[in-house]
Amino acid sequence: MGIRRIGKHLFTSRGAVHRAFSPDAFDAIERAIKASETRHVGQIRFVVEGALDGAPLFRDQPVRERALDIFSQLRIWDTEHNNGVLIYLLLADRNVEIIADRGIDGRVSADTWEAICREMEAEFREGRFEQGVLRGIERITAHLAEHFPRSGPSPNEIPDAPVVV
Repeated sequence: MGIRRIGKHLFTSRGAVHRAFSPDAFDAIERAIKASETRHVGQIRFVVEGALDGAPLFRDQPVRERALDIFSQLRIWDTEHNNGVLIYLLLADRNVEIIADRGIDGRVSADTWEAICREMEAEFREGRFEQGVLRGIERITAHLAEHFPRSGPSPNEIPDAPVVV
């Protein structure tokens, strides 16, 4: 466990999330997810966590493992077509993970998911948090629309509003 990582997490407050994402940014992200889901029957969820604390921090929980925990806690796996996608940002690490349920994950390569994450992280390094998330949603939408196109009414199985952990 790196002392540097612990320090970053201990000194990244919940306020950091709100400095990176204004209420208008969260509204834009929610609208982008709603618009995305008019093109496919997949489900997208965006979650941002300012920093790890307690046991996850002191046991040096990897970001991917934390994203899997969130994916499970929010029941993103619980969709009719097994095509829920989580975009998880751990702000203290400026690290993005995409967790895709088995229905879509088997159709999109791990390299593709990783490339989307790296594009988003590049935007975040420049302080363009809203733009980075919107770009990620756009890229994920293209894959969901290709593999799970909408052909009629479809229920919204997962809330579209961003989640702050």
